[in-house]
Amino acid sequence: MKKINGVAIAFLSLFMVVSCATTRNIDTAQETHYDASYDFSDKAKIVDRLSASLVDYAAGSTIKPVVISYGIGNETSEHINTGGISDDIRLALIRSGQYQLLNEGQRYNIQDESSYQQSGTVPASQRIAQGRQLGADYILAGTLRSIVKKPPRSIRLVKKKLVYYSLNLELTNTESGAIAWADKVELAREQSRPIIGW
Repeated sequence: MKKINGVAIAFLSLFMVVSCATTRNIDTAQETHYDASYDFSDKAKIVDRLSASLVDYAAGSTIKPVVISYGIGNETSEHINTGGISDDIRLALIRSGQYQLLNEGQRYNIQDESSYQQSGTVPASQRIAQGRQLGADYILAGTLRSIVKKPPRSIRLVKKKLVYYSLNLELTNTESGAIAWADKVELAREQSRPIIGW
């Protein structure tokens, strides 16, 4: 009986040591990939490249263009929250001082607040003036796409996968409908993994 208890305690101790999780901080400026899928390093590259291109486009202009962002569509096979890309590009443009950005997400809230103030509940001296909101000169929108390639089926010791990502971003003139600026970022990554292993 003592031998069984000793084995059980040893097994339980080993299980606890092996199953303990560890956590560490990762520098978001450092490129880190665990597989071929999209990750935060890719987001940083995309945002930096496209923000710099947009800032260059507006450089030297005496008038700050008014831009509204309608986001980035996800046409990949992965669940990627492209709102984070849009938010970071918008933040970079605001910080650059080259653009004025409209908050598309707050338009209806502003409209509701304006209606409330005009209902007579708020004194006339404190009401916001109607018809003073800015109209957008440009719409910023884009699409993220991916292509996944796997080698043909055959006997091998290593599984390989190639993933290609492309994000196209466009600035469209709201008056003419013409595309005033466009750029893209491409990323490709190959993943090799042994057939047998963790």
